[in-house]
Amino acid sequence: MNETLLQYWNRTTQYWNQLSRNRKISIGVGLLLFILVIVIVISSSSKTEYALAYTDLQTNDAAAITTYLKESGIPYKISPDNKSIQVPRSKVSDVQLAVESQGINKSSSIGYEMFRTSGTFGTTDQEFNMKKKDALNGEIQKLINSIEAVGSSQVLINLPEETLFLPQGDTSDKATASVVIQIKNGYKLDQANVDLIYNLVSKSIKNLSIENITIGDSDGNTLGYSKSGGVAGGGTGEASNQFAIKKAFEQSLQASVKTILGGILGNAKVIPMVIANINFDQRTSVEKLVTPVNLEDNTGIAISIQDIQNSYESDGGTDAGVAGTGSTDVPGYPGSTGSTGKTTKEENQKTVNNEVNHYTNEIKNSPFTVTDISLSVGIEPPDKTKPESLTQPVRDDIQKILLSVVSASLGNSGKVYTEDELAKKVTVFAHTFAELDTTTDKASSSTAVYIGIGILALIVAAIVGFVFSRRRKTAEAQALAEMAVSTKAEFPTLDFDQVGNDSQVRKQLEQLAKKKPDEFVNLLRTWLVDE
Repeated sequence: MNETLLQYWNRTTQYWNQLSRNRKISIGVGLLLFILVIVIVISSSSKTEYALAYTDLQTNDAAAITTYLKESGIPYKISPDNKSIQVPRSKVSDVQLAVESQGINKSSSIGYEMFRTSGTFGTTDQEFNMKKKDALNGEIQKLINSIEAVGSSQVLINLPEETLFLPQGDTSDKATASVVIQIKNGYKLDQANVDLIYNLVSKSIKNLSIENITIGDSDGNTLGYSKSGGVAGGGTGEASNQFAIKKAFEQSLQASVKTILGGILGNAKVIPMVIANINFDQRTSVEKLVTPVNLEDNTGIAISIQDIQNSYESDGGTDAGVAGTGSTDVPGYPGSTGSTGKTTKEENQKTVNNEVNHYTNEIKNSPFTVTDISLSVGIEPPDKTKPESLTQPVRDDIQKILLSVVSASLGNSGKVYTEDELAKKVTVFAHTFAELDTTTDKASSSTAVYIGIGILALIVAAIVGFVFSRRRKTAEAQALAEMAVSTKAEFPTLDFDQVGNDSQVRKQLEQLAKKKPDEFVNLLRTWLVDE
């Protein structure tokens, strides 16, 4: 066995010694790379890959889970803040199921599934109502935790007691809810998400209004509902919306000014700046108008007419009463003279009911009104070194354009501005804009060019070296082939019979080496082959 190994070793050594220096270097580098790949593969396959199993844990829950992992012999990693736990990726699901089934994670939400896992036989009404309330809290908590920015939450619902009698008072029959939210690190809970939480809680509980819900974060800040002015903190979302509207209006007006002037002077030569004052007070007014149907004579349409005509005629008669001055008679009342007369009476009455047009207009103002604008525009002069190259006629033309823009923007302000007042709101000035510092860009681009040239040079050198190496190997192979052929050629022979001693043989060899060195080398090779 040892002799066989020794033979293999001798053959390997002999083969290695026959290789050229470049060949040895190539083989050595290849072996090193192969060993390095093997080491990387072994280390990566033997390394345990961890994945997050729990995040945003409470301190007591994190301690309970790590205790369970230690007892189960499962390796784990815990974050420096003791809120996140990592376990091997292949065991994440098993660990989560085991922890939830044993109830180790107390901060997790338990909803209506508690009724499926535990029986209700022998449970009193109070116990059942308590479990029902806890399950409702857990279901709402699950809904809130499903929002991406929410790390965890706590929900407390207060439901009114059910009774057979009518409720006494206004507050005893109303449900209330309190929610505390812990926001994930690096996330922000915007107003839309806050409103969503309000609606989720309100729609999940019967007779629960938005006003009876209180939501806060773990830092003690109250998160208000944006559409309810009575809720604490509700103005925060409204103020944010107003600020966003103001900023959007200013940016839109700046873009319009830059588009107008940029098409004339160039976009790079115009920088506008807009500051707007916006009134967000909303007003609603109702107008009740009455207009005639017939505009020519300012009358309406007759819908009913009542015409009454009375006529009365009489041929006359004696005066009533008895002449004299009795106790019951009026003193001085004349008696009958026996005269006669004719009486005529006419009465006309006409009533006309006209119908006119009735209008009721409910006018609601726009969400905001622009009350004031300050517009400043910087113009780069044609000659950067001479601000006076921006002539006054050009400034006047630009001023007129900007005045029309400001006048149109203030059209709904309810105030009529004079040209002098509008001119005070517009400022045009000539200014040389700062050029961008391109030194860093040029240096970085030059560095990139140099790196590219270096890489290209290495590639070219590698190609040239490969070509020369191939050519050298080809030449060596051809030389060996010629040597093999030349061994069969006839070489000059030395007459040893005529040579008496070694000195003469040596002289002939020296002469042959000086005159014909190639033949001398071939002769030596022939002798070696014969031996």
